[in-house]
This record gives sequence, structure tokens and C-alpha cells, in this order.
Amino acid sequence: MTNVEPPAPRTVVPIEPSLLIAEAFNQAQVTELRHSVTSCAHATGLAGQRLDDFVLAVNELITNAVRHGGGQGRLRLWRRGGDLVCEVADHGQGISERRLHDRNRPAPDTAGGWGLWLARELSDTMEVETGDAGTVVRITAALDTRQPTDRPPGG
Repeated sequence: MTNVEPPAPRTVVPIEPSLLIAEAFNQAQVTELRHSVTSCAHATGLAGQRLDDFVLAVNELITNAVRHGGGQGRLRLWRRGGDLVCEVADHGQGISERRLHDRNRPAPDTAGGWGLWLARELSDTMEVETGDAGTVVRITAALDTRQPTDRPPGG
């Protein structure tokens, strides 16, 4: 018998009011981080297909960072005005110009090459900064800030 208590759940403490997550990760944290992103994105107002699409896009980015960016990365998630922004950074060798600018959907039988394409398709905007020192990918999802009303339009 031991007196060891199970570890307490992690709490992400924002560095600034709009920052929801700021965390380094490796392969072992991918699933947990995806769940944290889901929870935070839902709390900001994303729901349904928009939530699913954003989380899948983020998952593709963090998976790419692990596979192609040195095995680890950093994720930041924050609100900026009416947008939810996610930034994933790694220390890999960068993305080739050809792959970076390829907007074509990968062939269905292609095993790789889907990550950036999916992230671009499933987010409202995507920005990429890449070079020999690594890559930073930033995606956004517009948040619907309108409040539902009980009145019919025009009434």
C-alpha cells in the first residue's frame, strides 16, 4: 500500500487574458492536447461541424510537427477579436516551396501530404512561415458572436 495520490489534472493558466493554451508537446501529448483544444474551442463558441473542422485542422498541424518538425512543437491558442487563432511551431527543416504552394488535393491513394492541405481547407485562414530553423503555421476560425434572440426578424 502506498500513499501516492494520482496526479491532479493539468490546468492551463493563460499568460494573457486572450491566451487559452500555450504548451510544448511531443508525440505522447498529441491526444491530450487535441482534447484541450477541443474544450477551449468549444468554450469560445465553436460548435458542430465548425468545431470538428477546426480541431481536425489543429490535429493535422501538431501531427505534422511531430512527424516532420523534429518530434516536438509548441502550440498556442488564443482569441483575437472575433477569431480563434491556433499557432503550431516546430524546429524542423522547413517546408519545401513546392509543397508550401501546392493547393491541389492529394491523390486519394496518397499516404502522406494531407496535413497542410486539410488544415488550409478546414480553417478560415492559414499563414505559414518556414525556413531552416523551423515552421510556424497559424490558422483561424471565425467565432459567431451574435446572440440568439427570441424575436422574429423585423419584430
